[in-house]
Order: sequence, then structure tokens, then C-alpha cells
Amino acid sequence: MPAKPLLSYTRAVTGDQASRLRQLLERDNFDFVPKEHTYYAATNGKVSVAVYKKGPKVLVQGKGTSDFVTYTLEPEILGSAELGYEEVIKPDMFEPHLGIDESGKGDFFGPLVIAGVYTDREIARQLREAGVMDSKRITTDEGIRALADAIRAIPRAQSYVLSLGPEKYNELYPKFRSLNYMLAWGHAEVIAVLKRYVPECPRALSDQFADAAVLDRAVKAKKLGDFQLDQRTKGESDPAVAAASILARERFINWMDECSRRLGFKLPRGATSVKKQAARFIAERGAEALPKVAKMHFKTANEVLGLPVVEKKWILRKPRA
Repeated sequence: MPAKPLLSYTRAVTGDQASRLRQLLERDNFDFVPKEHTYYAATNGKVSVAVYKKGPKVLVQGKGTSDFVTYTLEPEILGSAELGYEEVIKPDMFEPHLGIDESGKGDFFGPLVIAGVYTDREIARQLREAGVMDSKRITTDEGIRALADAIRAIPRAQSYVLSLGPEKYNELYPKFRSLNYMLAWGHAEVIAVLKRYVPECPRALSDQFADAAVLDRAVKAKKLGDFQLDQRTKGESDPAVAAASILARERFINWMDECSRRLGFKLPRGATSVKKQAARFIAERGAEALPKVAKMHFKTANEVLGLPVVEKKWILRKPRA
């Protein structure tokens, strides 16, 4: 079966490379278009190029992606040939391992979801051919769901999703007293389950924790034997972590959509523009029902309930003596 065409490519660039790329796009008569969070974005009908401020990084999309990267971006801007040589340049991505990622940790409404995916050389190749990438770069729910279906369709790509709905989340959070500790526990749980599915798997990769030792201790507590845990920034560049990010995001958006359907109004994502809908929820369902849909340790909970922000009344634990 021929490989699917590459439709998306991303890479970090320097400020100088971003400037030279803009000049190249102007030279080749690309049409520049406004795009949020970018220094610039342009298209020629076959390929779209955007340089995002965060990074900075370049995102190339469209049916002309492979040709643009191979014949223009790499030789004229990056000065290196990487596309198609990933197995040589980054062999760890294609060796057997687990990838772990989460969704919902920064959202006031909805669950915390942690997912893991097992990959090896053949699975990683199929993930890349399917266009699997970090879920934060996929702008539509339909795109997330389509890729999640593609991941589940890959033979031997074992996966596990741990979803903590708001009620369970609010029950557990006081025991950890820190989101980092709670995340580490969830990551370790997912790793332990997948290790039972694929006992021969030698290692796992996660995005870098603020305190790496927190996750290290949580995984060691699972007594998985001679098992290696790696953490690194931008872990989502690895196909296993990227696949985990997509499965976690799918579970999160599905929960949010189903809850919104049952309520009869849409629950917003994120944590900044949520007070209006939180107030509506309280007016319709009562303050006592808020822990069923929201993470109560967020200061937003106290604000919408009219409580002092420093007073954690909805965190169900006794104050220290």
C-alpha cells in the first residue's frame, strides 16, 4: 500500500530563518493572509505556510507540503535534509515505547484525561502516514476524532485512556494537594496498565514535568522492573506522545459535548471566559451541582460562588491544625 501523502509538517525555526522564509515566500508570489498568533501566514493554493510566534515554529499544510519542505524549506532555509530520514535522524521515535499525554488540566469545566499509546517501528510509520501530530495543532474537533479513529485502527497500537470526570477529580484532588502530583499519579497509572498489555515494552516518554522527580517517583512506585522513563520538552514531536495527546483530547471534547447536550447550553473550554456559563449553570442547577461539571480548586469556582478566593470551601478536607 503506498504511503499517504504528507499534508502537514512543523519545525522550530530561528528568528533569522523566519525572516528569510518570509522573503522567500514574497519572492515566490505567495499571498499573505492574517492569522492569529503568527508573525505571518501565506498560501499559493497548493500549500499554506505559517510562522507562529510561540517557538517560533513553521507549520506547512496542504497537498504540496512534501514538495515544499523537500525542495524549498530544507535546502533554502533549514540547510538540512530531514524529511523522509526521520528513522535515521531520530531512531528513538521508531523503537518500542509508550507515549503519555493529557488533556483538560487547564480547563475549568470537564474531566482530566490522561492517555497512553504503545508504538514500535511499524506502528510509528503508520501513525506518521495517518498524519498524527500533537492535538494542540489540530484546530477542529472533527480532525481530532478522525485521527483518533485512525489510531485505533492501527493493528497492535495498544492504547489506554484514563478519564477523571469532575466529581472524581474533586474527590481525588485534596489527597494530592497539587495538580503535578495528581498528574504524576495518573501518568503512572496509564503506564502500568499499558505495561500489562505490552510487558516487553522497555520505556515510556512523557512531556517534561516541572519537577521531573515527581513523575519519576510515581512510576517507580509501580514496581515495573527494568523500565525506563524519559521526559522531555516538546514530547509531542514523538508519534507515540502525539497519538496519546489526540486520544486524550478526543475523550475530553466528547465529554464536553455530551454534557453540553444534556444541559441544553454549551460549556466553554479553557479557564478565562467561563464565568458567564458557570453562573448560568448555578442559576439553573444550583451551587451544590457545580462540582459535577467543574474543577473546584480553580479560583474561578470561589469567584462564581461568591466565596473569598483564598478560602477553599469546596475542597473537601479539614484545615491543618
